Amino acid sequence: MNLPVVASLLARGRQLERLSDGITLLALAYSLAPLLGIALHPLARLLCAALLVIGLAHKYWAIRVALDAELFARLGASTDLPADTEALDRALFELRLKPNCHDPRDWPSRSQAALALLRRQALCLAVQVLLIATLPFTG
Repeated sequence: MNLPVVASLLARGRQLERLSDGITLLALAYSLAPLLGIALHPLARLLCAALLVIGLAHKYWAIRVALDAELFARLGASTDLPADTEALDRALFELRLKPNCHDPRDWPSRSQAALALLRRQALCLAVQVLLIATLPFTG
């Protein structure tokens, strides 16, 4: 099974999350500059708001990716994958994290879906990096 490999890839999401958190906190600090009497460029206000919103979106995807990383790692060590898969689907359904109790997808399909979440997380970080690169630092 490729589940441990997918779990390892998904675990890289933590590094992306740290970078995004740093950018988000920098944008928050920069947007608070007027409290210190420092005028902000009008574009800077808009970019800071965008960075904060994208940072929140990134945090959402990071939480989803981290959950999948843990689940894939646990199931990668399973000795009875079909039974554990059924138990996982049932638990997610009971917690209202899944619309149906039975998921017909196989593990390669689930792996691709989990990696798509990681790509969304990476895309949010890329947009943040591009936006912070355009942030005007003079008022």
